[in-house]
Amino acid sequence: MWWLHSCKVNKSLPCKDAPTAMTFYSCKNLRVENLSVRNSPQIQVSFEKSTNVKTINLTITAPSWSPNTDGIHVAHTQNIEITNCVIRTGDDCISIATGSQDVNVMKITCGPGHGISIGSLGARNSKAQVSNVTVDTAQLIGTQNGARIKTWQGGSGYVRAIVFKNIMMDTVKNPIIIDQNYCDSSKACKIQKSAVEVSNILYENIKGTSASQVAITFNCSKSIPCHGIAMQNINLVGKNKKSTISACDNAMWTKKGNVIPTPCVYN
Repeated sequence: MWWLHSCKVNKSLPCKDAPTAMTFYSCKNLRVENLSVRNSPQIQVSFEKSTNVKTINLTITAPSWSPNTDGIHVAHTQNIEITNCVIRTGDDCISIATGSQDVNVMKITCGPGHGISIGSLGARNSKAQVSNVTVDTAQLIGTQNGARIKTWQGGSGYVRAIVFKNIMMDTVKNPIIIDQNYCDSSKACKIQKSAVEVSNILYENIKGTSASQVAITFNCSKSIPCHGIAMQNINLVGKNKKSTISACDNAMWTKKGNVIPTPCVYN
Protein backbone atom coordinates (compact mmCIF):
# COMPACT_ATOMS: atom_id res chain seq x y z
CA MET A 1 0.00 0.00 0.00
CA TRP A 2 1.40 3.39 -1.06
CA TRP A 3 1.04 5.08 2.35
CA LEU A 4 3.55 2.62 3.83
CA HIS A 5 6.15 4.16 1.49
CA SER A 6 5.70 7.63 2.99
CA CYS A 7 8.55 9.06 5.05
CA LYS A 8 5.98 9.95 7.70
CA VAL A 9 5.16 6.27 8.17
CA ASN A 10 8.59 4.78 7.41
CA LYS A 11 11.22 7.20 8.73
CA SER A 12 14.01 5.44 6.80
CA LEU A 13 12.55 6.49 3.44
CA PRO A 14 13.14 9.83 1.68
CA CYS A 15 10.22 12.26 1.54
CA LYS A 16 8.63 12.69 -1.87
CA ASP A 17 5.30 13.67 -3.38
CA ALA A 18 2.71 11.07 -4.30
CA PRO A 19 -0.05 11.33 -6.92
CA THR A 20 -3.20 13.40 -6.38
CA ALA A 21 -6.44 11.63 -7.30
CA MET A 22 -8.01 14.61 -9.10
CA THR A 23 -6.44 17.95 -10.04
CA PHE A 24 -8.33 20.82 -11.67
CA TYR A 25 -5.71 23.17 -13.08
CA SER A 26 -6.24 26.58 -14.70
CA CYS A 27 -10.00 26.13 -14.95
CA LYS A 28 -12.65 28.85 -15.30
CA ASN A 29 -16.34 28.64 -14.47
CA LEU A 30 -15.97 25.09 -13.15
CA ARG A 31 -18.61 23.01 -11.37
CA VAL A 32 -17.66 19.77 -9.60
CA GLU A 33 -20.65 17.97 -8.11
CA ASN A 34 -21.79 14.64 -6.63
CA LEU A 35 -18.46 12.83 -6.64
CA SER A 36 -17.01 10.21 -4.31
CA VAL A 37 -13.22 10.08 -3.99
CA ARG A 38 -11.49 7.40 -1.94
CA ASN A 39 -7.98 6.40 -0.87
CA SER A 40 -5.80 8.67 -2.99
CA PRO A 41 -2.05 8.18 -2.42
CA GLN A 42 -1.82 11.81 -1.30
CA ILE A 43 -4.18 14.78 -1.89
CA GLN A 44 -7.68 13.68 -2.88
CA VAL A 45 -8.97 16.70 -4.87
CA SER A 46 -6.93 19.78 -5.78
CA PHE A 47 -7.91 23.11 -7.35
CA GLU A 48 -4.97 25.13 -8.67
CA LYS A 49 -4.81 28.44 -10.56
CA SER A 50 -8.55 28.41 -11.18
CA THR A 51 -11.38 30.98 -10.97
CA ASN A 52 -15.13 30.81 -10.41
CA VAL A 53 -15.38 27.29 -9.00
CA LYS A 54 -18.33 25.55 -7.37
CA THR A 55 -17.73 22.28 -5.51
CA ILE A 56 -20.88 20.60 -4.23
CA ASN A 57 -21.73 17.29 -2.55
CA LEU A 58 -18.34 15.58 -2.50
CA THR A 59 -17.70 12.56 -0.28
CA ILE A 60 -13.99 12.04 0.36
CA THR A 61 -12.46 9.26 2.46
CA ALA A 62 -9.03 7.92 3.38
CA PRO A 63 -7.75 6.08 6.48
CA SER A 64 -7.19 8.26 9.54
CA TRP A 65 -3.52 7.22 9.63
CA SER A 66 -2.78 7.91 5.94
CA PRO A 67 -0.26 10.80 5.65
CA ASN A 68 -0.77 13.94 3.55
CA THR A 69 -4.18 12.84 2.31
CA ASP A 70 -5.78 16.30 2.33
CA GLY A 71 -9.41 16.09 1.25
CA ILE A 72 -9.75 19.31 -0.78
CA HIS A 73 -6.69 21.47 -1.47
CA VAL A 74 -7.02 25.01 -2.85
CA ALA A 75 -4.04 27.00 -4.19
CA HIS A 76 -3.76 30.12 -6.37
CA THR A 77 -7.51 30.01 -6.87
CA GLN A 78 -10.06 32.82 -6.63
CA ASN A 79 -13.82 32.82 -6.10
CA ILE A 80 -14.40 29.22 -5.06
CA GLU A 81 -17.34 27.75 -3.14
CA ILE A 82 -17.09 24.40 -1.35
CA THR A 83 -20.50 23.25 -0.11
CA ASN A 84 -22.15 20.18 1.44
CA CYS A 85 -19.07 17.97 1.55
CA VAL A 86 -18.29 15.05 3.87
CA ILE A 87 -14.55 14.56 4.33
CA ARG A 88 -12.79 11.87 6.38
CA THR A 89 -9.03 11.65 5.82
CA GLY A 90 -5.62 11.40 7.47
CA ASP A 91 -4.72 15.07 6.99
CA ASP A 92 -6.54 18.38 6.51
CA CYS A 93 -10.15 17.98 5.44
CA ILE A 94 -9.71 21.26 3.57
CA SER A 95 -6.39 23.07 3.10
CA ILE A 96 -6.22 26.59 1.68
CA ALA A 97 -2.80 27.56 0.36
CA THR A 98 -1.16 30.69 -0.99
CA GLY A 99 -2.77 32.67 -3.79
CA SER A 100 -6.27 31.82 -2.58
CA GLN A 101 -8.83 34.62 -2.41
CA ASP A 102 -12.61 34.81 -1.98
CA VAL A 103 -13.02 31.27 -0.68
CA ASN A 104 -16.39 30.24 0.80
CA VAL A 105 -16.63 26.93 2.65
CA MET A 106 -20.13 25.96 3.81
CA LYS A 107 -21.89 22.98 5.38
CA ILE A 108 -18.89 20.71 5.88
CA THR A 109 -18.63 17.51 7.91
CA CYS A 110 -14.99 16.80 8.78
CA GLY A 111 -13.44 13.94 10.70
CA PRO A 112 -11.26 12.11 11.19
CA GLY A 113 -8.51 14.36 9.93
CA HIS A 114 -6.55 17.48 10.81
CA GLY A 115 -9.41 19.94 10.50
CA ILE A 116 -9.98 22.92 8.21
CA SER A 117 -6.66 24.68 7.67
CA ILE A 118 -5.36 27.83 6.09
CA GLY A 119 -1.82 26.86 5.24
CA SER A 120 0.73 25.85 5.68
CA LEU A 121 2.16 29.12 4.37
CA GLY A 122 5.61 30.67 4.12
CA ALA A 123 7.66 27.47 3.92
CA ARG A 124 11.30 27.87 2.85
CA ASN A 125 11.12 31.67 3.31
CA SER A 126 8.43 32.05 0.67
CA LYS A 127 5.84 34.81 0.32
CA ALA A 128 2.21 33.90 0.98
CA GLN A 129 -1.05 35.71 0.28
CA VAL A 130 -4.47 34.48 1.44
CA SER A 131 -7.50 36.72 1.97
CA ASN A 132 -11.29 36.77 2.19
CA VAL A 133 -11.93 33.23 3.39
CA THR A 134 -15.17 32.27 5.15
CA VAL A 135 -15.90 28.93 6.79
CA ASP A 136 -19.59 28.91 7.73
CA THR A 137 -21.46 25.96 9.23
CA ALA A 138 -19.25 22.96 9.84
CA GLN A 139 -19.10 19.96 12.14
CA LEU A 140 -15.70 18.62 13.13
CA ILE A 141 -15.63 15.20 14.79
CA GLY A 142 -12.56 13.72 16.48
CA THR A 143 -10.12 15.81 14.47
CA GLN A 144 -6.61 16.85 15.49
CA ASN A 145 -7.42 20.50 14.81
CA GLY A 146 -10.56 22.51 14.24
CA ALA A 147 -10.22 25.98 12.73
CA ARG A 148 -6.49 26.30 12.04
CA ILE A 149 -4.12 28.86 10.54
CA LYS A 150 -0.54 27.61 10.17
CA THR A 151 2.49 29.51 8.89
CA TRP A 152 6.22 28.85 8.92
CA GLN A 153 8.82 31.11 10.47
CA GLY A 154 10.86 32.98 7.87
CA GLY A 155 7.97 33.49 5.48
CA SER A 156 6.42 36.80 4.43
CA GLY A 157 3.13 38.11 3.09
CA TYR A 158 -0.23 37.90 4.81
CA VAL A 159 -3.31 35.99 5.92
CA ARG A 160 -6.20 38.39 6.46
CA ALA A 161 -9.97 38.81 6.40
CA ILE A 162 -10.70 35.28 7.62
CA VAL A 163 -14.01 34.19 9.19
CA PHE A 164 -14.73 30.95 11.04
CA LYS A 165 -18.36 30.86 12.20
CA ASN A 166 -21.17 28.52 13.18
CA ILE A 167 -18.88 25.57 13.85
CA MET A 168 -19.56 22.62 16.14
CA MET A 169 -16.54 20.83 17.60
CA ASP A 170 -16.92 17.26 18.85
CA THR A 171 -13.86 15.99 20.76
CA VAL A 172 -11.37 18.09 18.78
CA LYS A 173 -7.82 18.26 20.14
CA ASN A 174 -7.08 21.87 19.09
CA PRO A 175 -10.44 23.49 18.34
CA ILE A 176 -9.09 27.00 17.60
CA ILE A 177 -5.43 27.39 16.70
CA ILE A 178 -3.17 29.93 15.05
CA ASP A 179 0.42 28.73 14.74
CA GLN A 180 2.88 31.21 13.23
CA ASN A 181 5.71 28.91 14.29
CA TYR A 182 4.54 25.83 12.41
CA CYS A 183 7.23 23.17 12.07
CA ASP A 184 6.50 19.90 10.28
CA SER A 185 9.85 18.33 11.13
CA SER A 186 11.22 15.80 13.58
CA LYS A 187 13.90 18.36 14.46
CA ALA A 188 13.32 21.83 15.87
CA CYS A 189 13.00 24.48 13.17
CA LYS A 190 15.38 27.43 13.10
CA ILE A 191 14.13 30.56 14.88
CA GLN A 192 13.63 33.36 12.35
CA LYS A 193 12.45 36.96 12.66
CA SER A 194 10.24 37.28 9.59
CA ALA A 195 6.75 35.79 9.48
CA VAL A 196 3.54 35.72 7.49
CA GLU A 197 1.34 38.45 8.98
CA VAL A 198 -1.94 37.16 10.44
CA SER A 199 -4.66 39.79 10.89
CA ASN A 200 -8.39 40.48 10.91
CA ILE A 201 -9.56 37.03 11.98
CA LEU A 202 -13.11 36.49 13.27
CA TYR A 203 -14.24 33.47 15.30
CA GLU A 204 -18.01 33.52 15.85
CA ASN A 205 -20.47 30.99 17.29
CA ILE A 206 -18.02 28.15 17.81
CA LYS A 207 -19.13 25.57 20.34
CA GLY A 208 -18.51 22.02 21.48
CA THR A 209 -15.92 19.89 23.21
CA SER A 210 -12.14 19.96 23.27
CA ALA A 211 -10.20 16.70 23.58
CA SER A 212 -7.41 18.58 25.39
CA GLN A 213 -7.42 21.12 28.19
CA VAL A 214 -6.10 23.83 25.85
CA ALA A 215 -9.03 24.74 23.61
CA ILE A 216 -7.64 27.99 22.14
CA THR A 217 -4.03 28.37 21.00
CA PHE A 218 -2.55 31.58 19.61
CA ASN A 219 1.13 30.79 19.00
CA CYS A 220 2.10 33.99 17.22
CA SER A 221 5.34 35.59 16.12
CA LYS A 222 7.21 37.87 18.51
CA SER A 223 8.39 40.09 15.65
CA ILE A 224 5.07 40.16 13.74
CA PRO A 225 2.30 39.41 16.26
CA CYS A 226 -1.20 38.33 15.28
CA HIS A 227 -3.59 41.29 15.46
CA GLY A 228 -7.20 42.12 14.82
CA ILE A 229 -8.47 38.83 16.24
CA ALA A 230 -12.15 39.02 17.21
CA MET A 231 -13.86 36.38 19.36
CA GLN A 232 -17.64 36.29 19.60
CA ASN A 233 -19.85 33.72 21.35
CA ILE A 234 -17.34 30.92 21.89
CA ASN A 235 -18.07 27.99 24.21
CA LEU A 236 -15.50 25.19 24.20
CA VAL A 237 -15.45 22.85 27.18
CA GLY A 238 -13.74 19.58 27.97
CA LYS A 239 -15.26 16.13 28.23
CA ASN A 240 -17.97 15.99 30.91
CA LYS A 241 -17.99 19.81 30.83
CA LYS A 242 -14.52 20.09 32.34
CA SER A 243 -12.97 23.55 32.22
CA THR A 244 -10.60 24.49 29.42
CA ILE A 245 -7.84 27.08 29.07
CA SER A 246 -6.11 29.15 26.41
CA ALA A 247 -2.42 29.28 25.50
CA CYS A 248 -1.38 32.56 23.94
CA ASP A 249 1.78 34.29 22.76
CA ASN A 250 1.91 37.64 20.96
CA ALA A 251 -1.78 37.83 20.03
CA MET A 252 -4.00 40.92 20.17
CA TRP A 253 -7.74 40.33 20.34
CA THR A 254 -11.14 41.65 21.30
CA LYS A 255 -14.23 39.78 22.45
CA LYS A 256 -18.00 40.16 22.28
CA GLY A 257 -20.47 38.05 24.21
CA ASN A 258 -19.36 34.99 26.15
CA VAL A 259 -15.96 33.56 25.26
CA ILE A 260 -15.05 30.29 27.00
CA PRO A 261 -12.19 29.82 27.62
CA THR A 262 -11.09 33.45 27.75
CA PRO A 263 -7.97 34.02 25.63
CA CYS A 264 -5.04 34.72 27.91
CA VAL A 265 -3.43 37.70 26.16
CA TYR A 266 -5.35 40.68 24.90
CA ASN A 267 -5.14 44.42 24.28
